[in-house]
Amino acid sequence: MDTVSNSQSPLKQAEAFEFSFRLRDPLPGNARKCVLLLHGVGGNELNLVDLAAGIDQDTLVVFPRGPLSIAPNQFAWFRVVFTANGPSIVEAEAENSRRRMIRFVEQLQLAYGIQPENTVIAGFSQGGILSASVALSAPERVDGFAILSGRILPELKPHLANRERLAHLRGFVGHGQYDRTLPVMWSLRADHWLTDLGVRHVTRHYPIGHEISSAMQAEFLEWLEHE
Repeated sequence: MDTVSNSQSPLKQAEAFEFSFRLRDPLPGNARKCVLLLHGVGGNELNLVDLAAGIDQDTLVVFPRGPLSIAPNQFAWFRVVFTANGPSIVEAEAENSRRRMIRFVEQLQLAYGIQPENTVIAGFSQGGILSASVALSAPERVDGFAILSGRILPELKPHLANRERLAHLRGFVGHGQYDRTLPVMWSLRADHWLTDLGVRHVTRHYPIGHEISSAMQAEFLEWLEHE
């Protein structure tokens, strides 16, 4: 598999797009595939640069920035509080980001000539949550999605597409067995939910916490290339 460097373009803030974003440089001359990599809460668009370094050079790799600024150079897709009963989200913000990300994916596809069947959306933690939200509610916009140390929001249920629309989707779920931020049960719930929805997917667990290990990265890239 040919790879490119992990340098990035300057931040793009064009009015034609829902979110600010960076692209992996150098840009492919005639990109036929697109991968969006979404950061987690408190992160930024540069967090998944190392993950992008293993993606084929003919792929347009996009790093969007979350719309909520929660600290200097720290962003989020929606606010969340971790309680004794589990994560509590600001549902209106999560829904707003879901809708905007669907539009953003379409804007990218139109701007760069990428087809939905050649588009994958993936992310870490909250970025994985949003990736699943987009794919499972608007499957016509993507071919696949990956949840890396994330979950599927129970609040997504009213927005789920039906089994017929979801039939072409493919998914990757990777999670740490010792994750204390989002315990591994969330990946088990995601696995069961995707099975019930008839979504073709793989679920992998790793002896790590709330992070992306080299093994998770390698298996995600293998899934991306070959699944």
